[in-house]
Amino acid sequence: MQHSPSRRHGAGIATACAIVGAFALAACSNDDNKRPKAELSAASLSFPATLAGKTSAAQTLTLSNQGDGELTIAGITADDGFTQTNDCGASLAAHASCEISVAFAPTAAGAVTGKLSVAANSETSASLSGTGLDTTAAFAPIDAAASDAAKRQVIASDYATIDGTTRETGFVTILRSGEQRGSSSELNVYGQIVDNARKPILKADGSTTIADSNDFSSILKVGGKLYTVSQFESQPGAMYLTELSQDGETGKLSALGTTALDLSGINGIWNPCAGSVTPWNTHLSSEEYEPDAKKGTASAKAMAGFFGGGSTVGGDASKVNPYFWGYPVEVAVGDTGAATVAKHYSMGRFAHELSYVMPDKKTVYQTDDGTNVGFFRYVATAAGDLSEGTLYAMKWSQTSAAGASELGTADISWVELGTAKDTDVKALIDAGKTFADIFDTASPAGGVCPDGYKSINANGVGQECLKLKAGQEKAAAFLETRRYAAYLGATTELRKEEGVTFDPKAMKLYVAYSEINNGMEDNKKAGVANTASDIGGPNHIKLMYNQCGAIYAYDVDASYTATKVTGILTGRMTTKRDPNKLNPTTIDAYAAESPFVNNSCDVNAIANPDNISFMADQDTLLIGEDSGDEHQNDAVWAYNVKSKELTRIGSTPYGAETTSLYYYPDVNDFGYIMFVVQHPYGESDGDKVASNSAERRSYLGYVGSLPAHK
Repeated sequence: MQHSPSRRHGAGIATACAIVGAFALAACSNDDNKRPKAELSAASLSFPATLAGKTSAAQTLTLSNQGDGELTIAGITADDGFTQTNDCGASLAAHASCEISVAFAPTAAGAVTGKLSVAANSETSASLSGTGLDTTAAFAPIDAAASDAAKRQVIASDYATIDGTTRETGFVTILRSGEQRGSSSELNVYGQIVDNARKPILKADGSTTIADSNDFSSILKVGGKLYTVSQFESQPGAMYLTELSQDGETGKLSALGTTALDLSGINGIWNPCAGSVTPWNTHLSSEEYEPDAKKGTASAKAMAGFFGGGSTVGGDASKVNPYFWGYPVEVAVGDTGAATVAKHYSMGRFAHELSYVMPDKKTVYQTDDGTNVGFFRYVATAAGDLSEGTLYAMKWSQTSAAGASELGTADISWVELGTAKDTDVKALIDAGKTFADIFDTASPAGGVCPDGYKSINANGVGQECLKLKAGQEKAAAFLETRRYAAYLGATTELRKEEGVTFDPKAMKLYVAYSEINNGMEDNKKAGVANTASDIGGPNHIKLMYNQCGAIYAYDVDASYTATKVTGILTGRMTTKRDPNKLNPTTIDAYAAESPFVNNSCDVNAIANPDNISFMADQDTLLIGEDSGDEHQNDAVWAYNVKSKELTRIGSTPYGAETTSLYYYPDVNDFGYIMFVVQHPYGESDGDKVASNSAERRSYLGYVGSLPAHK
């Protein structure tokens, strides 16, 4: 039988060796006239522009041996910025061919050239080229609001560049509080506060309450439709489900209908503040500034109106229990548009600002707003299920010099508080558990607690002397979380701990601290000696005073546990706030004739950072503010964490707060930065409009629409 040559290897050919170039290669032939000849199907490949850090679609080159001898291949390589795979093997028979798949993989922005090289006893190559695109988001900067007209408006960047594509943008309003979308004047008025029977809560004069305190508003894509769940920060609070339409050409979002959610199953909601969207596409809310159960039911009397049953003006105070409130609340929207609401008691009770679920779908970081508060980590027992888990509190071990800067460093460890199910904790509440059932208390004398009592300084109430009662560990961990954290040695000295977000590429967890003062100082208050926030506590945190606040970055390990923290960005006070320049970065106050005279922080730097959101793969941290006189007009910023460039991209009216700052990279091929404007004229300059002016209504809106980030 006669055998034909294989695709890559000849048969029955005598071998002769030749030295080619730098390689000792076998040039195999029957005689010296049979030599290989390598050829590529193209002399060059040009690739489309590709984002740095991404890989383009592959293009194919065919390598053929046009000679009569076997082609012996020492290697096939692509220069930096390009990749290749092939099926060519170590040799190629005469007149055979193989394929090389080449892709463009830029690591930085800019033009990239290179070469694909075939090292063999007949060499060949092809030139390669492509352009890497900058992945950093870019926004048109806006000026600080200087005129009266500008200070009354919501303003946003008029264009944005995402992944190399630029699009016109601006602030787009979806709804304002008080607007009706639907036929019912009871259920379909956005922001109207309703009771446990979903009837408007009535004032003594018979009027209803419209909250201008819209806070976190999510975007959820469910069953081919878009929804936003909005929460209103009041006592009682409210939550509304709004169906959205999306223009297929422009991406514009509009409200089709809005409905108050039934919160009777969770005893209503208390002061819902910031929130997030879970990896499993639910709305995760919060209950901020929990009532102090040590003071009894009077601490929660504001919730009496929720228990009105649709008819009782003033509600029913006998149904109030302070342990009903102070937890995360999760809202899931089903394919039919129906919403289910759950309160997660096992995640701890404190002033929940925001709960952020990490990519493992188990670890949740939870910020705690107020004075002398903690930082908490919850690890769910099962991924995607927040009804059971283990709760931890942070311990800060400072590594930077005491009082040297507001941007300090620390090692982070975690104190385990306990493990529970939602049902375990709710059973304690339903059984009537009180503060007095959990702790004995005593008064300190000269900063010292009596024997048998532990001294803590938490909750912004100063030094307390507590003794845990026997068998009350679970109740303490999940009903008096912050106090119990301090009792076990965790850090409860943080001040105004606000937004939290995550960069999965750099494994950085960013947290906003709206002010650096009180317990975050070293036995000081606003830079002046004062022991009120440190007496009786461990004084773990010793930073320099800065009323304008700061952003901190926590290093996170492979288990999503934070291990170290570093301050990365701060604002600058003026002498209106820091007249003696106790902080060396303080600048002179604005002159009386300046349009910025009412600002006590530099208008070209952050002030009181609150909501934050990271634009993954784009090196951009979005920062919203909640200022008083620090910034007369609260701003939204885009901060490049690599270049350190800070760009103002939004501004709000007098007395307003920016809330719900949250980036949605790809919603049906459009991107959005959700941007809610809360209580215009509410925190300052209230005399500039009438008390019943429509200009006081909150805005549900966004910056966009942006090019999608895939």
